[in-house]
Amino acid sequence: METAALIVVLVIALALFFDFTNGFHDTANAMATPIATGALKPKTAVLLAAVLNLVGAFLSTEVSKTISGGIIKEDAIIQAGADLFLSLIFAGLIGAITWNMLTWLLGLPSSSSHALFGGLIGATLVGAGLGGIDFGAVLSKIVLPALIAPLTAGIIAFAATKIAYSITRRYDGKPDGRDGFRWGQIFTSSLVALAHGTNDAQKTMGVITLAMITIGWQSGAHHEPELWVIIACAFTIALGTYLGGWRIIRTLGKGLTDVKPAQGFAAESSTAATILASSALGFALSTTQVASGSVIGSGLGRRGSTVRWRTAGRIGIGWLLTLPAAGGVGALAALLVVWLGNWGVAIDAVLAVLIILGLFARSRRNAVTSANAMSDVAESGLAVDLPDTPPPTRRQQRIEQARAEAKARADAREKAKADAKAKAKKKAAAKAASKSEKKSSTVKTGEIAKPVDVDRDGDSA
Repeated sequence: METAALIVVLVIALALFFDFTNGFHDTANAMATPIATGALKPKTAVLLAAVLNLVGAFLSTEVSKTISGGIIKEDAIIQAGADLFLSLIFAGLIGAITWNMLTWLLGLPSSSSHALFGGLIGATLVGAGLGGIDFGAVLSKIVLPALIAPLTAGIIAFAATKIAYSITRRYDGKPDGRDGFRWGQIFTSSLVALAHGTNDAQKTMGVITLAMITIGWQSGAHHEPELWVIIACAFTIALGTYLGGWRIIRTLGKGLTDVKPAQGFAAESSTAATILASSALGFALSTTQVASGSVIGSGLGRRGSTVRWRTAGRIGIGWLLTLPAAGGVGALAALLVVWLGNWGVAIDAVLAVLIILGLFARSRRNAVTSANAMSDVAESGLAVDLPDTPPPTRRQQRIEQARAEAKARADAREKAKADAKAKAKKKAAAKAASKSEKKSSTVKTGEIAKPVDVDRDGDSA
């Protein structure tokens, strides 16, 4: 029992560290856009996200119940034994944390949620076999939401972007107008941060609750997390969010900077609505996938924007690798537990510390902070590329055509006036020349007709 209690403490500590990595890994989903557009200063943005993550963690526990009582069958827990199953949870967390740290180092916006599910599923398959996984729950609560939620969010963002530009088109005096939407981004990004707290913090609550039920410290009759579990997870994810995942913010930041304020507003509204609705239904979806789907949808919704499907495809491949990669690491850690028992747990713990410290030390070689996160952005962040000068809308084309026609008519009138003036001037000049010539002719005629005085001697005077 003492060994099991020690393993539970290790599981709780590792689960809270995963919660911490989840916080800084997913900060970009809510705050990359307002940071990039200048709606919020970097540290102000992550502080706001941290506070709202903290609040959101107290709003719902439906996702926690899915983790603690939906994926892993309780019969498998009983058959495997408390000690072994606690060790398997520990191994699964190692798989999730390893993938989170690796993708953070690479600046890759992957799913922390799927990393957790993959690690737990891989470890359970090794320790309890196929019978330990409720594949029906995995399909309905994890796989289907992962496919449907990004598509739904993208459609909502597409429609919201169309509506936003339709409503405000008469006030679009600049090529990239709608600057007022930057203020709206503060509200919508806050909603995304709140939604992230309601969904992602609960996943760690579910893992800790599952460990508590396994050892018998909590009744299996209900899967509601204890108050202290909720508080611990809420504060841990808030701390991770405050520190900010600047590498991933850098990756997403440049792409989101090119997204206009109205698009950012629409994308964040769609992301928040999708996550909050899924949390209420108990769907443990990925906020990263939802946010990316919303960005792509908003890109398709704005005239002149072009979605880089090649980049979106690379991100999609990363999503596909998350479950099997984290599951593979979790399975390897679980093998050590099955083969070596408690010594395997100790080796796993040492390996986990070495992996975490090694990846962190590697990240210090090219540190990314709030000061330089937006200065140099990875190419993979350019999910939506917008031209500097977008093509004109039909209304703008009509206005330009009317202006061109009015200018042509004015030019024609000016030309007609100038021609008439030139003609009148020419006529006046011709008339003046005619008068001058006539006068000159009269003078000459007068000179010839003038009589010559002759003196009496016959000489002319």
